[in-house]
Amino acid sequence: MAIKIYIDQGHNPDPPNTGAEGNGYREQDITYEVGQRLATLLRNNGSFEVRLSRPTESTQLGTSNASSLRVRVDEANNWGADYFISIHTNASVSPSANGTEVLVYSSPSRSATLAEDVLSEVTQITGFANRGVKLRPGLYVLRRTRMPAILVELGFISNPYEANFMANNPSLFAQGIYQGLLDYLSLS
Repeated sequence: MAIKIYIDQGHNPDPPNTGAEGNGYREQDITYEVGQRLATLLRNNGSFEVRLSRPTESTQLGTSNASSLRVRVDEANNWGADYFISIHTNASVSPSANGTEVLVYSSPSRSATLAEDVLSEVTQITGFANRGVKLRPGLYVLRRTRMPAILVELGFISNPYEANFMANNPSLFAQGIYQGLLDYLSLS
């Protein structure tokens, strides 16, 4: 039986619920590309069934920030996803802030173990700093999903180097998330 992975490409292409912007890039464009490449890797493996929150670049979810988040969680819950992976970019007022982190609802948990594996692989493949697994129990997509859920902050869109690297290397981030998932599931 296939393992069901719901890939949430954070944010909408247009308001409401658009993402951060920095250095000429938009979060929602980067997350869309990484999600598409991750879906391809998973589908080509043969062990996974995949759903994307944004199957097309123009897919809009919800009519407000709250309803956009609710649609994503409801889709994953109603489909019976085994894992929920939300993809985002980070931002800071400081352009020197850098690195990858993965957010979870609680630890210890299956989500936290998955987060550690994903974080390890993403940082190894990209060379980005490992900022650790962080608890964020207030985040709707982590709190309301019924399956292990992680939110991957790929890097900082506010950092010129990382913004450019994320925009031009989405396959590396997809490969890192994919390999971390395989490690977690002992499918490597």
